[in-house]
Amino acid sequence: MSLNRDRAETAFTFKGGMLPMTVMELTSGDPERVRAQLAGKVSQAPAFFQHTPVVLSVERLDEPHLALERICAVCRAHKLLPVAVRGGPDPVKQSAWALGLGWFPPQESRPKAVEASPAEPVVEVETELPLPVAEGGQTGGRIHRGTVRSGQQVSAPEGDLVVIGAVNPGAEVLAAGSVHVYGPLRGRALAGIHGDREAGIFCHDLHAELLSVAGTYKRLEDIDPRMLGASVQVQLREDQLRISALT
Repeated sequence: MSLNRDRAETAFTFKGGMLPMTVMELTSGDPERVRAQLAGKVSQAPAFFQHTPVVLSVERLDEPHLALERICAVCRAHKLLPVAVRGGPDPVKQSAWALGLGWFPPQESRPKAVEASPAEPVVEVETELPLPVAEGGQTGGRIHRGTVRSGQQVSAPEGDLVVIGAVNPGAEVLAAGSVHVYGPLRGRALAGIHGDREAGIFCHDLHAELLSVAGTYKRLEDIDPRMLGASVQVQLREDQLRISALT
Protein backbone atom coordinates (compact mmCIF):
# COMPACT_ATOMS: atom_id res chain seq x y z
CA MET A 1 0.00 0.00 0.00
CA SER A 2 2.80 2.41 0.89
CA LEU A 3 4.45 1.82 -2.53
CA ASN A 4 1.24 2.74 -4.35
CA ARG A 5 0.82 5.82 -2.14
CA ASP A 6 4.40 6.95 -2.95
CA ARG A 7 3.69 6.59 -6.67
CA ALA A 8 0.48 8.60 -6.38
CA GLU A 9 2.33 11.39 -4.59
CA THR A 10 5.15 11.59 -7.17
CA ALA A 11 4.78 14.82 -9.15
CA PHE A 12 7.44 14.12 -11.80
CA THR A 13 10.37 11.95 -12.85
CA PHE A 14 13.61 12.89 -14.55
CA LYS A 15 14.40 11.11 -17.80
CA GLY A 16 17.30 11.47 -20.17
CA GLY A 17 16.45 11.99 -23.81
CA MET A 18 17.48 13.60 -27.04
CA LEU A 19 15.01 16.11 -28.47
CA PRO A 20 15.24 17.65 -31.96
CA MET A 21 16.59 21.17 -31.66
CA THR A 22 17.52 23.85 -34.17
CA VAL A 23 20.97 25.35 -33.62
CA MET A 24 21.46 28.98 -34.67
CA GLU A 25 25.21 29.21 -35.30
CA LEU A 26 26.16 32.85 -34.89
CA THR A 27 28.95 34.21 -37.07
CA SER A 28 28.33 37.78 -35.88
CA GLY A 29 27.55 39.14 -32.44
CA ASP A 30 25.90 42.26 -33.88
CA PRO A 31 22.15 42.14 -33.09
CA GLU A 32 21.31 44.38 -36.07
CA ARG A 33 23.02 42.02 -38.51
CA VAL A 34 21.14 39.13 -36.94
CA ARG A 35 17.89 41.11 -37.24
CA ALA A 36 18.46 41.88 -40.93
CA GLN A 37 19.17 38.26 -41.84
CA LEU A 38 16.24 36.92 -39.79
CA ALA A 39 13.88 39.31 -41.56
CA GLY A 40 14.90 37.77 -44.86
CA LYS A 41 14.47 34.25 -43.50
CA VAL A 42 10.98 35.03 -42.22
CA SER A 43 9.93 36.19 -45.68
CA GLN A 44 11.23 32.92 -47.18
CA ALA A 45 9.69 30.50 -44.69
CA PRO A 46 7.22 32.11 -42.27
CA ALA A 47 5.87 28.76 -41.03
CA PHE A 48 9.26 27.81 -39.64
CA PHE A 49 9.26 30.85 -37.35
CA GLN A 50 6.36 29.74 -35.19
CA HIS A 51 7.68 29.49 -31.63
CA THR A 52 10.56 27.25 -32.69
CA PRO A 53 13.05 26.59 -29.85
CA VAL A 54 16.66 27.30 -30.79
CA VAL A 55 20.09 26.89 -29.24
CA LEU A 56 22.37 29.88 -29.86
CA SER A 57 25.85 28.62 -30.75
CA VAL A 58 28.58 31.21 -30.16
CA GLU A 59 31.54 28.93 -30.90
CA ARG A 60 32.43 30.71 -34.14
CA LEU A 61 32.42 34.21 -32.66
CA ASP A 62 35.68 36.08 -32.17
CA GLU A 63 34.19 38.96 -30.17
CA PRO A 64 35.15 38.89 -26.48
CA HIS A 65 31.75 40.39 -25.58
CA LEU A 66 28.34 39.28 -26.76
CA ALA A 67 25.08 41.29 -26.68
CA LEU A 68 23.25 38.11 -25.71
CA GLU A 69 20.16 39.79 -24.26
CA ARG A 70 19.64 41.89 -27.41
CA ILE A 71 20.14 38.90 -29.70
CA CYS A 72 17.57 36.93 -27.70
CA ALA A 73 15.14 39.86 -28.05
CA VAL A 74 15.67 39.87 -31.83
CA CYS A 75 14.98 36.13 -31.97
CA ARG A 76 11.78 36.44 -29.96
CA ALA A 77 10.59 39.31 -32.14
CA HIS A 78 10.80 36.87 -35.08
CA LYS A 79 8.96 34.07 -33.18
CA LEU A 80 12.10 32.07 -32.35
CA LEU A 81 12.47 30.96 -28.72
CA PRO A 82 16.07 30.84 -27.44
CA VAL A 83 16.33 28.07 -24.84
CA ALA A 84 20.10 27.68 -24.39
CA VAL A 85 23.55 28.87 -25.45
CA ARG A 86 26.35 26.60 -26.65
CA GLY A 87 29.99 27.56 -26.17
CA GLY A 88 31.64 30.80 -25.15
CA PRO A 89 33.80 31.86 -22.19
CA ASP A 90 32.61 31.98 -18.60
CA PRO A 91 30.99 35.46 -18.91
CA VAL A 92 28.76 34.10 -21.70
CA LYS A 93 27.78 31.19 -19.48
CA GLN A 94 26.91 33.56 -16.64
CA SER A 95 24.89 35.79 -19.00
CA ALA A 96 22.96 32.80 -20.28
CA TRP A 97 22.06 31.70 -16.77
CA ALA A 98 21.08 35.26 -15.81
CA LEU A 99 18.65 35.31 -18.76
CA GLY A 100 17.11 32.00 -17.72
CA LEU A 101 18.79 30.06 -20.54
CA GLY A 102 20.63 26.78 -20.39
CA TRP A 103 24.30 26.46 -21.34
CA PHE A 104 26.07 23.68 -23.24
CA PRO A 105 29.83 23.24 -23.55
CA PRO A 106 31.33 23.62 -27.05
CA GLN A 107 31.19 20.67 -29.37
CA GLU A 108 34.49 18.84 -29.35
CA SER A 109 34.31 18.15 -33.06
CA ARG A 110 32.07 19.57 -35.77
CA PRO A 111 31.85 18.74 -39.48
CA LYS A 112 33.75 21.23 -41.56
CA ALA A 113 31.37 23.77 -43.10
CA VAL A 114 31.70 25.43 -46.47
CA GLU A 115 33.31 28.86 -46.46
CA ALA A 116 30.81 31.70 -46.14
CA SER A 117 30.86 35.40 -45.36
CA PRO A 118 29.78 36.39 -41.83
CA ALA A 119 26.52 37.83 -43.16
CA GLU A 120 25.51 34.56 -44.80
CA PRO A 121 24.22 31.38 -43.11
CA VAL A 122 26.69 28.51 -42.84
CA VAL A 123 25.22 25.53 -44.64
CA GLU A 124 26.81 22.12 -44.81
CA VAL A 125 26.45 20.57 -48.25
CA GLU A 126 27.05 16.94 -49.16
CA THR A 127 26.15 16.70 -52.84
CA GLU A 128 23.81 19.21 -54.42
CA LEU A 129 23.11 19.32 -58.14
CA PRO A 130 20.86 21.52 -60.30
CA LEU A 131 17.88 19.87 -61.95
CA PRO A 132 17.42 20.32 -65.70
CA VAL A 133 16.21 23.72 -66.89
CA ALA A 134 12.43 23.83 -67.18
CA GLU A 135 10.41 25.27 -70.04
CA GLY A 136 10.71 29.03 -70.37
CA GLY A 137 14.35 28.99 -69.26
CA GLN A 138 13.62 28.87 -65.52
CA THR A 139 15.68 26.73 -63.21
CA GLY A 140 14.01 23.39 -62.59
CA GLY A 141 15.19 23.06 -58.98
CA ARG A 142 17.88 21.15 -57.12
CA ILE A 143 18.90 17.63 -56.10
CA HIS A 144 20.58 16.92 -52.76
CA ARG A 145 22.15 13.47 -52.34
CA GLY A 146 22.79 12.36 -48.78
CA THR A 147 21.38 12.84 -45.30
CA VAL A 148 20.29 16.32 -44.25
CA ARG A 149 21.63 16.45 -40.71
CA SER A 150 20.18 18.11 -37.61
CA GLY A 151 20.69 21.87 -37.76
CA GLN A 152 21.33 21.81 -41.52
CA GLN A 153 19.19 23.60 -44.10
CA VAL A 154 18.94 22.66 -47.78
CA SER A 155 16.91 24.94 -50.05
CA ALA A 156 15.84 25.39 -53.65
CA PRO A 157 14.99 29.09 -54.09
CA GLU A 158 13.57 28.31 -57.53
CA GLY A 159 11.71 25.18 -58.53
CA ASP A 160 11.55 21.81 -56.75
CA LEU A 161 13.92 20.25 -54.23
CA VAL A 162 14.67 16.52 -54.43
CA VAL A 163 16.40 14.92 -51.44
CA ILE A 164 17.78 11.44 -52.06
CA GLY A 165 18.32 10.47 -48.46
CA ALA A 166 16.93 11.12 -45.00
CA VAL A 167 15.97 14.42 -43.39
CA ASN A 168 16.94 14.11 -39.74
CA PRO A 169 15.16 15.70 -36.75
CA GLY A 170 16.14 19.35 -36.46
CA ALA A 171 16.96 19.62 -40.19
CA GLU A 172 15.06 21.79 -42.66
CA VAL A 173 14.35 21.44 -46.37
CA LEU A 174 12.50 24.12 -48.31
CA ALA A 175 11.70 24.97 -51.89
CA ALA A 176 9.89 27.50 -54.03
CA GLY A 177 8.20 24.52 -55.68
CA SER A 178 7.59 21.04 -54.31
CA VAL A 179 9.75 19.03 -51.91
CA HIS A 180 10.45 15.35 -52.69
CA VAL A 181 12.16 13.22 -50.03
CA TYR A 182 13.27 9.71 -51.02
CA GLY A 183 13.85 8.58 -47.47
CA PRO A 184 12.58 9.22 -43.93
CA LEU A 185 11.36 12.78 -43.33
CA ARG A 186 11.83 13.58 -39.63
CA GLY A 187 12.72 17.26 -39.79
CA ARG A 188 10.86 20.21 -41.30
CA ALA A 189 9.71 20.44 -44.92
CA LEU A 190 8.43 23.69 -46.43
CA ALA A 191 7.13 23.84 -50.01
CA GLY A 192 5.87 26.86 -51.93
CA ILE A 193 7.91 29.27 -49.79
CA HIS A 194 7.12 32.13 -52.19
CA GLY A 195 3.40 31.42 -52.09
CA ASP A 196 2.96 28.67 -54.72
CA ARG A 197 -0.26 27.01 -53.59
CA GLU A 198 0.10 24.24 -56.16
CA ALA A 199 3.35 23.00 -54.60
CA GLY A 200 3.39 19.86 -52.47
CA ILE A 201 5.48 17.62 -50.26
CA PHE A 202 6.13 13.99 -51.17
CA CYS A 203 8.01 11.54 -48.97
CA HIS A 204 8.49 7.82 -48.41
CA ASP A 205 8.44 7.74 -44.59
CA LEU A 206 6.58 10.53 -42.78
CA HIS A 207 7.62 11.56 -39.27
CA ALA A 208 7.96 15.29 -39.92
CA GLU A 209 8.26 17.86 -37.14
CA LEU A 210 6.59 20.42 -39.39
CA LEU A 211 4.99 20.44 -42.85
CA SER A 212 4.19 23.66 -44.69
CA VAL A 213 2.81 24.54 -48.12
CA ALA A 214 2.57 28.24 -49.03
CA GLY A 215 2.62 29.25 -45.35
CA THR A 216 -0.08 26.83 -44.14
CA TYR A 217 1.45 24.31 -41.79
CA LYS A 218 0.93 21.27 -39.59
CA ARG A 219 3.11 20.12 -36.72
CA LEU A 220 3.81 16.50 -35.82
CA GLU A 221 1.11 16.43 -33.16
CA ASP A 222 -1.47 17.59 -35.75
CA ILE A 223 -0.74 14.76 -38.21
CA ASP A 224 -3.11 11.78 -38.36
CA PRO A 225 -1.19 8.92 -36.65
CA ARG A 226 -2.29 6.60 -39.46
CA MET A 227 -0.13 8.61 -41.86
CA LEU A 228 3.05 8.32 -39.77
CA GLY A 229 5.60 6.01 -41.32
CA ALA A 230 3.71 5.92 -44.61
CA SER A 231 4.53 7.19 -48.10
CA VAL A 232 2.43 10.32 -48.43
CA GLN A 233 1.71 13.44 -50.42
CA VAL A 234 0.89 16.76 -48.76
CA GLN A 235 -1.11 19.34 -50.70
CA LEU A 236 -2.98 22.56 -49.96
CA ARG A 237 -6.71 22.26 -50.57
CA GLU A 238 -9.27 24.88 -49.47
CA ASP A 239 -6.69 26.51 -47.19
CA GLN A 240 -6.06 23.22 -45.38
CA LEU A 241 -3.12 20.83 -45.64
CA ARG A 242 -4.35 17.48 -46.87
CA ILE A 243 -2.16 14.42 -46.24
CA SER A 244 -2.94 11.30 -48.25
CA ALA A 245 -1.26 8.05 -49.17
CA LEU A 246 1.16 8.27 -52.07
CA THR A 247 -0.04 5.93 -54.81
